[in-house]
Amino acid sequence: ARFESEIESGAFRPYREVLRGVMDAFARHFSISLTGEERDVLVNSLPGWPPFPDTRGALGQLAQHFKLAVISNVDVVLFAKTQKRLGVKFHWVITAQEVGSYKPSLQNFQRALDVIGEAPERVLHVAQSLYHDIAPAKKLGLSTVWVNRRKGKTGTGATPLAEARPDLEVANLAELAAMIEKSFR
Repeated sequence: ARFESEIESGAFRPYREVLRGVMDAFARHFSISLTGEERDVLVNSLPGWPPFPDTRGALGQLAQHFKLAVISNVDVVLFAKTQKRLGVKFHWVITAQEVGSYKPSLQNFQRALDVIGEAPERVLHVAQSLYHDIAPAKKLGLSTVWVNRRKGKTGTGATPLAEARPDLEVANLAELAAMIEKSFR
């Protein structure tokens, strides 16, 4: 995660190049050499990464009540493959490729607001990363839910730390979906 954040904070590069750069940095860090195939392991494997067990069902529940959007650091092609695995239709998909920057850049969130056409106070941003998502969303006035999948676990996880304070913290998407379902009864 450190290597990825460092690469993404520089001049914009396509996400596939970011992932290759991560592998290169990893190889340098551990003084190993990679073949071309090994260098592409993240690019080639990403479309097959499974969602968390609660994600599909929770997104399906949320989609019954809300229009869903995604702000993603991956490119259009990679996200299309991920979306198929999620099994839910998003009304809006905003990728770093389209914006020309990576989260936590405010540009990505501002583009989302522009595309969605709603004022910040009418948008709820739900995400796992305080650094990439919650902190910039709060700066633009969005309400936020932090999906803290490390809740009750030791350590900080892989992403850089952030001082953001979410409006709500849940352990997983299923918890949020259940809260919302209850409010509609």
